[in-house]
Amino acid sequence: MTSETSETRRVLVAKPRGYCAGVDRAVQTVEKALDLYGAPVYVRKQIVHNTHVVQTLEKRGAIFVDETEEVPEGAIVVFSAHGVAPAVHEQASRRALKTIDATCPLVTKVHNEAKRFAAADYDILLIGHEGHEEVEGTAGEAPAHIQLVDGIGGVAGVQVRDPERVVWLSQTTLSVDETTETVSRLRERFPNLIDPPSDDICYATQNRQTAVKEIAREAQLVIVVGSTNSSNSKRLVEVAKDAGADASYLVDDASFVRDEWLDGVTTVGVTSGASVPEELVEGVLARLASHGFADVHEVESVPESVRFALPHELRRDLRTTTA
Repeated sequence: MTSETSETRRVLVAKPRGYCAGVDRAVQTVEKALDLYGAPVYVRKQIVHNTHVVQTLEKRGAIFVDETEEVPEGAIVVFSAHGVAPAVHEQASRRALKTIDATCPLVTKVHNEAKRFAAADYDILLIGHEGHEEVEGTAGEAPAHIQLVDGIGGVAGVQVRDPERVVWLSQTTLSVDETTETVSRLRERFPNLIDPPSDDICYATQNRQTAVKEIAREAQLVIVVGSTNSSNSKRLVEVAKDAGADASYLVDDASFVRDEWLDGVTTVGVTSGASVPEELVEGVLARLASHGFADVHEVESVPESVRFALPHELRRDLRTTTA
């Protein structure tokens, strides 16, 4: 058996990990709105699915609400990175709210695809998780045309009007492999199923899954930093196990790492979901170092350099203030 000394215990850290361009944009949107307008700034739903990010913004004066009706008339409200249905925009307008839409541009792309295919009278099969905010927002663009397919198990129940006019779209944060399998099953039922013009699963989700596969091949344990309501973080746990890790766990921060997970382990993989600040990863690495895992190697699988501009409403007001 390999001796578990500090020299042989190592950590493989996936790259890319953590904040994607859409999350970075959304968090910056709330921060700059607080700087520009002052507190409070209301945010519908969690701006991104991470407990620590939400708590940090709350301390600065952000107020998170579940529905637009909870925002005082005339106040400022930011829509989260996951997107909202047209009905939410209409509610905000009726309440004279000043809206800042921090929807990720890649989610907006899926919304636009849904509107275009609905206008052409297609049945749209939206692959995603029931109850997820992104799915609710996309489905709200064309509720009469969209039906949810919640993974492979949802394929059998799909009913369409015309098998020749069916297209699939997807939530942006799904498992690439599972989505591919779901589409394959759908195509068995509907051979002429149309693909979206471009891949709906976002670049960051795909890159993080590719990166975790690479470290999982060598790691007995993979720790994924992320919150339990983060779809892309939960998918990383699944992907790590499928790629060969003996065990994989989702942790909000270092305090969730359990000592017994490290028993008999010589190589730990670490990554984080797309809504996780790097400081939380650093905390996990410090926790591992205190248990002898001080040999840390970053494994880069895909270069990543995407950036998104801030929402136009915020850029306009920032320019006005500067002028």
